[in-house]
Amino acid sequence: MDKNTITGFVLIVLIMLGSYFLLKPSDAELKKEQLVQDSIKRAKAAAAVVKTTKPDTSKKTVALADSTLKKIPFGMASVGSEQFVILENQELRVKLSTHGGRVYSVELKNYKTFDKKPLILFDGDNNQFGLILNIPGKNVNTKDLYFTPSSQSLTVAEKDSSNLTMRLSYSPTQYIDYVYSLKGTGFKLGLTIKSTGLDNIIANSSTFNLNWQASLHKQEKDMKQERQYSEIYYKNTDNEVNDFGDTKDDQKSITDKKLQWVAFKQHFFSNILVAKQGIDKSNLTVSTDVTNTADVKQMKADLSFTRMADGAVPLEFYFGPNRFSTLKEQGYELDKVVSLGWGPLKYINRYAVLPVFNFLKQFNWNYGLIILALTVLLKLVLSPLTYKSYLSMAKMRILKPEMDEIKAKVGEDNPTLLQQEYMKLYKKAGVNPLGGCLPLLLQMPIVIAFFRFFPSLFELRGEHFLWMHDLSTYDSVISFSPIFGVDHISLMCLLMTISTLVYTYFNNQISGATGQMKYIGYVTPIIFLITLNNYPAGLNYYYFLANMFTFLQQYLIRLMVDDKKIHAQIQENKKKPEEKKKKSGFQARMEEAMRQQQQIQGKKK
Repeated sequence: MDKNTITGFVLIVLIMLGSYFLLKPSDAELKKEQLVQDSIKRAKAAAAVVKTTKPDTSKKTVALADSTLKKIPFGMASVGSEQFVILENQELRVKLSTHGGRVYSVELKNYKTFDKKPLILFDGDNNQFGLILNIPGKNVNTKDLYFTPSSQSLTVAEKDSSNLTMRLSYSPTQYIDYVYSLKGTGFKLGLTIKSTGLDNIIANSSTFNLNWQASLHKQEKDMKQERQYSEIYYKNTDNEVNDFGDTKDDQKSITDKKLQWVAFKQHFFSNILVAKQGIDKSNLTVSTDVTNTADVKQMKADLSFTRMADGAVPLEFYFGPNRFSTLKEQGYELDKVVSLGWGPLKYINRYAVLPVFNFLKQFNWNYGLIILALTVLLKLVLSPLTYKSYLSMAKMRILKPEMDEIKAKVGEDNPTLLQQEYMKLYKKAGVNPLGGCLPLLLQMPIVIAFFRFFPSLFELRGEHFLWMHDLSTYDSVISFSPIFGVDHISLMCLLMTISTLVYTYFNNQISGATGQMKYIGYVTPIIFLITLNNYPAGLNYYYFLANMFTFLQQYLIRLMVDDKKIHAQIQENKKKPEEKKKKSGFQARMEEAMRQQQQIQGKKK
């Protein structure tokens, strides 16, 4: 840059600085400008008010909309905002929604989930309850319409009962009422559905078609086990109770018989709808969304009712625990939703095990002690069978050397002849080879009955004993990443397995089992470990106690039984004349079978 350019830049800078200071407005001029700007803002605001001050046409618009909705069946009830009404007593907190007039959610106030949260059976929009109204030209589902409640909050804890009406209006003189009633105590919620003045509006108005569905929340620790015991039960008016089966999704249509009630049953809690006048037709569905980790199963019931002479349909809900005694108090044989097994197992549990359990429960002991007492009583009752089984196995053990001699003489290549010689020995010695098996077989139904009794026993839910925090589910002492679907080891199941292995070892010593029979007994406990690992700790605890008491019984019997005396008695029996020995039916059948087998082999040769 030359001298003239530098001089020009300097002069420009001086002019700019001089202009800033010389032309800067004074304080008085700034205040005057601020006043002008404020005046402009006030003028703009006034202009905006003038522009928005137009004739109010909103009322005309609402009136026009109302006139349009009035032409649609239940059109006025198709718009609104959802509100909730609380109805509660000592056991239940029922939330009713004006949208559909339905039961929105049910909370059991005296129970908690496995993780100590409020126990809510169902809630939300996945749960529906609505009448399907056949109006000419259109089917209307009341679940999409808005009802008007008679009150906003009702607590009946200190009253005998209370009623609440949800009204769906077609016109001031035409409407459908849902009348809910709740007593001060108990798990029942009454519901009477009544139609007034709609006989000429609804086609086939003598029948109500109801859609009820619920997505049942997870309440227990083990989702797999809870899903296994969650299903639909239903009872017809011929007193037949049926179910869908524990594990499968299914759909059933029942039109040949009336139903009295339908139960959406979970493992330990149920939602049951009772129709006092019967359900004419039913379409029931169970489905499982395995991706949903919050809900156990989805259940649906499409039901058809015939209205009574006064136009009403009286219904009743049961929202409560699957405790046998509580369900029995409700009537209608609701206690049959508790699965106590099939065939004879059900009768063993219902008429033998359950009464003894209820008797022991009266002492208010810990449930671990009640199971202990139940096991002791059962073992005492079965002790004669245990004694006979031990005695028979002891006789077979004493005969083992003579059986080995026969085997060496006859050889293993002629099994028919070998069995004949064995039978002659049994006959001479007065020994029944099945004497040790029959008592065990007679005990098996009781053992299997307990397999269904303890998992269905509501009383064990949340009850602790020793290290087991909940006797109704597994006690995971070790947890790990899933391997073939197993992610834990139950300590009580492990102890039960070890005790079974020890029992098998001593049982083999008593019976003198050899070869394959000796090792088959060791495979079964391993299968039990895999199978029963997810089962309730209370069940494994019972099996463990049963093994321990069997050890004790066998030890005491061994003290009372002298092998030398048994051997002497066998030898004495062998000396008796052949004709004086009474042949058992089993021996006769075995001998006849062997003769036939020999004849067949002779013909083949």
